[in-house]
Amino acid sequence: MASPLLLLLVFSMSASALLVQASYVKETRMVLYFQDISTGPNATSIPIAGIAGKLWTFTQFGTVYVTDDTMTEGPSPKSAVVGRAQGVSVAAALDGSNALVLVSLVFTNKEYNGSTIEIQGNSKQFESVREVAVVSGTGKFRFARGYATFESYFVDLPSAYSILRCNVTVQHY
Repeated sequence: MASPLLLLLVFSMSASALLVQASYVKETRMVLYFQDISTGPNATSIPIAGIAGKLWTFTQFGTVYVTDDTMTEGPSPKSAVVGRAQGVSVAAALDGSNALVLVSLVFTNKEYNGSTIEIQGNSKQFESVREVAVVSGTGKFRFARGYATFESYFVDLPSAYSILRCNVTVQHY
């Protein structure tokens, strides 16, 4: 049987290691813009599955979209490209108000090249600001956790083009 002194020593060393590790946690905040095109030969967000006999729209329950949007530093499509927003979303509420969102922010810019931030959550589609969780990351964002918000920055319905602003706050090592 271990002595109380030995248990206290082991506990103390474990707690010290956790405090040292916690001191290395970094917080990164960034604003990204997704250039989203929903129709035409250059579409970056399209429905790929849905309920047979129903129109596949972002509010139709069960419709699945796949996305590969260009991520830029600013709202202009001519802004510097920082990567791609790649993922899927599913209209998950019967009334079409919510979508389950799974998105990988795949960085290709010099600072974060090869790193990713993984986003997952229930996006309330008709809210002006939609918050989802950052659940993981790779590379410079290894062990990331945090949150992201999405806002419709610009929408042009006739051309099916929109710009989404994504504000990301992550803690990582």
